Amino acid sequence: MPSLWLLFVALLMEKGDSVCRLQGFSQPPELFQDGHLVIGGIFSFRTGQDYVVNTFQTIPKLRKCKNFNFREFKFAQAMIFAINEINRNPEMLPNVKLGYKIYGNCGTMDILRAALALMSGLKEEFSDENCTKPETVQAILGHSGSRPTIAFARVVGRFQIPVISHFATCACLSNRKEYPTFFRTIPSDYYQSRALAKLVRHFGWTWVGALAVDNEYGFNGIAAFIQTAQEYGVCVEYSEAFSSSDPPETLQRITQIIKLSTSKVIVAFMSHREIKLLSAALYKQNVTGLQWIGSDAWITDHSLTDSEGHSILVGSLGFTVTRAEIPGLGEYLRQLHPSQFPESQFVRDFWEDVFDCSLNQTTNPQKQPCSGFESLQNVESKFTDVSELRFTNNIYKSVYAVAHALDNLIKCDEGKRAYPNMSCADVRHIQPWQVLHYLDTINFTTGEGERVYFDENGDSPARYELVNLQITNRGNMEGKTVGIYDASLPDSHQFIMNSIPVVWGNGLAEVPVSVCSEKCLPGTHKVLQKGKPVCCYDCIPCPAGEITNLTDSILCLKCPPEFWSNKRRDACIPKAIEFLAYNEILGTLLALFSLLGVFLTLITTLVFYCHRETPLVRANNSELSFLLLFSLTLCFLCSLTFIGRPSEWSCMLRHTAFGITFALCISCVLGKTIVVLMAFKATLPGSNVMKWFGPTQQRLSVLAFSLVQVLICILWLTITPPFPLMNMVLFKDTIILQCDFGTAIGYCAVLGYIGLLAVLCFIIAFLARKLPDNFNEAKFITFSMLIFCAVWVAFIPAYVSSPGKFTVAVEIFAILASSYGLLFCIFLPKCFIILFRPEQNTKKHIMGKTSNSDIHY
Repeated sequence: MPSLWLLFVALLMEKGDSVCRLQGFSQPPELFQDGHLVIGGIFSFRTGQDYVVNTFQTIPKLRKCKNFNFREFKFAQAMIFAINEINRNPEMLPNVKLGYKIYGNCGTMDILRAALALMSGLKEEFSDENCTKPETVQAILGHSGSRPTIAFARVVGRFQIPVISHFATCACLSNRKEYPTFFRTIPSDYYQSRALAKLVRHFGWTWVGALAVDNEYGFNGIAAFIQTAQEYGVCVEYSEAFSSSDPPETLQRITQIIKLSTSKVIVAFMSHREIKLLSAALYKQNVTGLQWIGSDAWITDHSLTDSEGHSILVGSLGFTVTRAEIPGLGEYLRQLHPSQFPESQFVRDFWEDVFDCSLNQTTNPQKQPCSGFESLQNVESKFTDVSELRFTNNIYKSVYAVAHALDNLIKCDEGKRAYPNMSCADVRHIQPWQVLHYLDTINFTTGEGERVYFDENGDSPARYELVNLQITNRGNMEGKTVGIYDASLPDSHQFIMNSIPVVWGNGLAEVPVSVCSEKCLPGTHKVLQKGKPVCCYDCIPCPAGEITNLTDSILCLKCPPEFWSNKRRDACIPKAIEFLAYNEILGTLLALFSLLGVFLTLITTLVFYCHRETPLVRANNSELSFLLLFSLTLCFLCSLTFIGRPSEWSCMLRHTAFGITFALCISCVLGKTIVVLMAFKATLPGSNVMKWFGPTQQRLSVLAFSLVQVLICILWLTITPPFPLMNMVLFKDTIILQCDFGTAIGYCAVLGYIGLLAVLCFIIAFLARKLPDNFNEAKFITFSMLIFCAVWVAFIPAYVSSPGKFTVAVEIFAILASSYGLLFCIFLPKCFIILFRPEQNTKKHIMGKTSNSDIHY
């Protein structure tokens, strides 16, 4: 037995050092071509399949795919066209032939299986010193979907094999830690989501619904949109996700949500499969009036025209990659023939479907046999249509990106090396990780003038066209370019609309409105509704004194102190300035009463002057009477200084003139009262008081009493004089122009001194009221002082409680009332006797019981 074991080991060592075996079965590519360097491709030529739940009790078999996806087949042919074009170009990859291996699997599991086949090759067993993989492709192009690409890119990335997608837009693929070898020639959904948010903001839609396909593409895309939309002040009423493989109840629930919602704009981040199902369901329930905003996965899909309910999608807006032209591709597609790919079952099925014939009567006996003269030259189909190449151009750029990386790697140009110290590669042993490093540094321009490069995340520059789904003359639904979005430009210039008219959802003539609350007009501000998003609010008028001249203002701004809000609360206007003016009724009446008092005083003076030699005038101290009339005239006139716009001089004049004239007036009355009292005291036997209070003493007493008030006023004006003040506290919407006292002590001193003189005069007059005389002047002085004191006692509370200009009116009224009281009580009885009772204007009548006295007043 030991000898047999040694023999077996020797045979193994003779055969080779190591053996590598492929696990599972090998899967040949659908389309292939040998070459020195091979590029892999994964597309889904068919989109439908019978879904089976794997039990994993046996190795899962390849699932049978159904239907045709002409767009994916066109992608594959564009890849082949680009490779053949490069092989014919002597300046790129000289003496190197590019080959390809293209798989047309559907379903994430079989797509992952195809990626593993491109990594490991097709040989089930091979022997090598290090078990290397000589059949590994240099790069893998595909897939069109984000979910399958996520599945195999994470696995392929562990082996440093570049993956370049033309259609996988999920922003999650920009994560270099998770997908270190992933590149794409289509912008990330991060940029598309921001572009959609800017589109919504541009048209003023602040209340939208959001729908997504239930996978990474939909979740990441709609999440980025919602985040950006919130930054722009857009609110999402609802956010739902579903998949074409979900049960019917899910679609019914989402349809019901759309019917009950108030938003008229729906952002749909999903594939053409989901949007077809949703539009058909809404069409059956007659849900109209919606404006759809679509992602690039469905907005330009030609199969939408053939779907039920596609009319609902007319007017949809969405961003997609820019269109381009690929010279020669259309002719190449029309020259396609099954003989070019004899091993491809899909090409045969495609041919039989297009021409409705059978290439093999054994497998399809029900169809007419193909004549062999069929040609795509005269066939109009989605496969041969190159009028709008968008994602197909991304495939074209992907192939050239790999070719440029290989060309730089082989030519070993010092300026284009991935690493400065990196040695030149052996063309016979190029490793995928070397291609990966050179892909990071490519930077070239296509024949159409488009610049191709990848950033640090493997993403391409974000540039989109805004397309609008419109019905053409042929009845097809096609996307018309109505704007562009370029993320490389400054924020304010990224989104630009062109002059092409936009067709709105369901044929609306104007831009649809989708807001939770109408805009708040100038003069109102937004107040959020409790429990609702920020886009739902009430428009509340700004408070008095605050304005806003903006639409949808959040806050109202206070007007400056000298301004107030207008009725509409959208502008600050100067506050109304209020003061007691001559041109208003109250000012006019007070001025008239003041002038009337002057006139009556002058009439009284004239009467007294004309009868100055009569006993009545002489008996009442004519000199003090004339001085009193003069002071009363000044009192009436000083009230006019209180009317009109306050100024620095008028404020100082009105209070000082009032104080001095009234002090002079009361001093005269006080002098007259003392004379009356002294006169009767002088009639007593042995009395000699009149010689101490003669005319000179009377003048000096009046002068002394008046000088005290003058001194008080001088001190007041010197220390803190009155000054004009704009009172903006009393009324919010009105400025009261008034005179500030400077100090209340000065004003109180002036009034107090006048009051002191008045009280003193009242006391003396009261003591002399019963003196024996037919015309006792003391009685009238008593009445006048009583009125005077009553007026000024009542003045204090009235003055304090009166608002604005009425404080000045109260002060004028007090001046006029007290002046009229003095004039009427002291002089009216005398004038009446002088004019209407001349018989009483005799010495005998005046003296009465004391007529035998020789005393003269």
